[in-house]
Amino acid sequence: MTDGTAHQKLLPKQLPRLLSMVACLLALGCASPPSPLPASGAGTLSAEQSNDVAIHALGLVGTPYRYGGNTPEGGFDCSGLIGYVYGKSAGQATPRTVARMAGAGRPVALSEIRSGDLVIFGASTPSHAGIYVGAGRFVHAPSTGGEVRLDRLDGVYWSRQPTQARRL
Repeated sequence: MTDGTAHQKLLPKQLPRLLSMVACLLALGCASPPSPLPASGAGTLSAEQSNDVAIHALGLVGTPYRYGGNTPEGGFDCSGLIGYVYGKSAGQATPRTVARMAGAGRPVALSEIRSGDLVIFGASTPSHAGIYVGAGRFVHAPSTGGEVRLDRLDGVYWSRQPTQARRL
């Protein structure tokens, strides 16, 4: 299968679920006022751009994982997914490695996380990252042999991982 044929076959199955999630994200985004911008300049995405990031990430669910990958055609690793989505949705470059992402933007308490924020996993050396999309869920490219997927922060595996949030 070439030229996105695999995605075309998955789309009819996933479309109702994705549309439902998009509607929820838009409702959540419209229900809350935008956060004030921090004085440091970090975290400068508007609420609309943050929602665009989340919606774009959701649209890439099902894309194959590929170490070092940073395009839908070639597949994604976790930092490649984040860089692609932020670049296309918000015109913002992100660091290429998870370790550097852990110092980008500004920290956000998990209780204050909003759509479009990064979730970064790992203690002293961060090892994985994803894009928060609301309702306790995040999109990420998890591992070799897998594909971009939607997971819950309170899931059995992820709830046990040291987690931080960053707003770019």
